Amino acid sequence: MTEPTDEGREGRALHQGRFEGRNDFQQLVRDALACAASEGWRQIILCDASFEDWPLGERAVAESLQAWSASGRHCTLIARKWDDVIRRHARFVTWRRTWSHIIDARACPSADSTDLPSAIWSPGWAMQRLDLTRSNGYCGSEPERRVLLRQNLNEWLQRSTPAFPANTAGL
Repeated sequence: MTEPTDEGREGRALHQGRFEGRNDFQQLVRDALACAASEGWRQIILCDASFEDWPLGERAVAESLQAWSASGRHCTLIARKWDDVIRRHARFVTWRRTWSHIIDARACPSADSTDLPSAIWSPGWAMQRLDLTRSNGYCGSEPERRVLLRQNLNEWLQRSTPAFPANTAGL
């Protein structure tokens, strides 16, 4: 990754441009969620087939999500299925339960895991992994790139169904 070029309001910098490798990808996820909290992003979409190599179970990520959660905010989650997330990311599952009223979790079980985007989208910045095997991709605040990603995510949302309930009702 090159040096960040976009300063957030509280001094956080989000990377602009290409990124390469799993470590860079995971750091971008951490940085984006920390920036979302500090800048008060109103809307976030997180999308991945399984979220298996996202750092969602880390304490710092859970703290960023907790700090981001507030009235008037909305998070959309899209995955192929949620079984792996529930098994791997306990802190994330707890956050999702607590803030279920601002989270729309969706599933696309018929999607091929390589077709579903691996991305973070917000109205001001977006990140997408283009090569899942090498964790390479692009991130930035260019309007054209954000619009194209949002259109792609909207298509997946139309094919998705509600999933990953905050609570499971027993009999």
